[in-house]
Amino acid sequence: MMKELVSSIERKMKERIEYARRSLATIRTGRASLAILDGVTVDYYGTPTPLNQVASLAIPDATLITAQPWDSTQIPAIEKAILKADLGLNPQNDGKLVRIPIPPLTEERRKEFVKKVHQMGEDERTHVRQVRRDGNEQAKKLMKDKAISEDDEKRALEQIQKLTDKYIVAIDELVKHKEKELLEV
Repeated sequence: MMKELVSSIERKMKERIEYARRSLATIRTGRASLAILDGVTVDYYGTPTPLNQVASLAIPDATLITAQPWDSTQIPAIEKAILKADLGLNPQNDGKLVRIPIPPLTEERRKEFVKKVHQMGEDERTHVRQVRRDGNEQAKKLMKDKAISEDDEKRALEQIQKLTDKYIVAIDELVKHKEKELLEV
């Protein structure tokens, strides 16, 4: 009973780490990365569709991403979606291909991104703490319902706290790594 509770808590915390990793990858660092476009959805005949499902994406060099739409009538919708995503990118098209140049980051923009990274990190730490709180409540309820002993409850609370500490450190490492990546010139 207790092992299942702790493993459930750990699984939820791992999911938060993966979410944080994917979210941080969407913040551009001055180098082309397809992850930047992960959150971009195109209005594809009235249906919001991820960009990578309406076009073939490629990185021909470190400062350019190209989007080759399956249907060339979607080029205006692709450009509009990229502009609407507010990534600081200005797509250009030649009728067949959308070119998305990745401009170098200014010092001011880097600092804005670092603030955003710290905010995302704090949000994820909050989510991990919420998972801890839910786990602690479940452990206390199990003890109250006499499904586990007081000693088992205490051990469960300690294990949940250790997991929380471990995953908060992991989030801090992700944030620190992304900040370093952003500030490198």
